[in-house]
Amino acid sequence: MSNIRVAKTIEAKKIGAFFDDVVLYMDNRGENYPKWTYKVYPSTSFAVSMAEKGQLYLAIEDGELLGEFVLNEDPQGDYEKGKWSKDLKRGEFLVCHSLAVAPSSFGKGIGEAMGALVIRKAKEEGYKAVRLDVAPGNFPAIRLYEKCGFSYIGDEDLDRGYDFIPKFSLMEYNF
Repeated sequence: MSNIRVAKTIEAKKIGAFFDDVVLYMDNRGENYPKWTYKVYPSTSFAVSMAEKGQLYLAIEDGELLGEFVLNEDPQGDYEKGKWSKDLKRGEFLVCHSLAVAPSSFGKGIGEAMGALVIRKAKEEGYKAVRLDVAPGNFPAIRLYEKCGFSYIGDEDLDRGYDFIPKFSLMEYNF
């Protein structure tokens, strides 16, 4: 199994190339379920920003980047609109963003390992839940999160201003 650790800022260029490869793979297959945009989101500048804050995590095995995710307290939208099962304030839950697995590692348990780490870290740090959102129709992500124990709670407009994603599917894992 891969080692999952916090990314270093000096790795941002490598992480940006990883994002580009993942987006191109999805685009070429007509399966860009998260609706990511090549070289726009996620990108090298996004990797730099998240790595500088210590919020970007990498799954690495034998020096190869197999997956990544962001973990912080910022929902990047109006999560108060969600019909969450617990009434929690910001700071009482962690948010997982932009989880991706290298196409060469699909089906090898990398996503599940990253999801398990997200849950374990949130619990160890005393959070009451992990929350996240995905583009509706992002069935691979929804299946992964459900496999990790997350519950789907509905679709909401998070006031992010994305015309191409007017609503997001919300998921939660409570402790």
